[in-house]
Amino acid sequence: MPKLGNAIHVSLGTRMIAFLWDYVIITGYIILLVGLSFLIRPWLTPLFSTDPLLAELMGFLFITLPVYLYFAICEGSEAHATWGKRKMGIVVTRKDGQPIRLGASMIRSALKFIPWELAHFTIWHMVIPTDYPDVLLNSLLAAVYGLALIYLISALFSRNKQTVYDLMAGTVVRHKE
Repeated sequence: MPKLGNAIHVSLGTRMIAFLWDYVIITGYIILLVGLSFLIRPWLTPLFSTDPLLAELMGFLFITLPVYLYFAICEGSEAHATWGKRKMGIVVTRKDGQPIRLGASMIRSALKFIPWELAHFTIWHMVIPTDYPDVLLNSLLAAVYGLALIYLISALFSRNKQTVYDLMAGTVVRHKE
């Protein structure tokens, strides 16, 4: 199999710009959801106002899961890149430059979005009354920020510019040849 990218690893800045391009698609999807929510508000309100676990589950199904699938499928496809990564000329590969498969891409994306989903879980438990103590919720928020910071720092200081989730999934982001 041919290698997909050159050995010059991608800077954190380039990766962040690619993610911002992807966020254009995510924002469009969220705008569509907001528009649809006005049409089905009577059915949605109880799902997001009575139980924090139910609200978090609905948020996962409507927002996190589609975003996760966007990243996992695009990066595990023949392009090995989301729209934002394609715009920036970068791809996700194995460390040896070989293409990643969908399974590795799904693992990478799941690890990537742990802080995002943990934030949603915590926020729903802060907004809707819950039995979880404030100290636990504040600790979870601190964990969210800590994980996000570790993800960023790891991309700055690792030898191959890999994030923690890249290291765990055995992937690297490279410039496309």
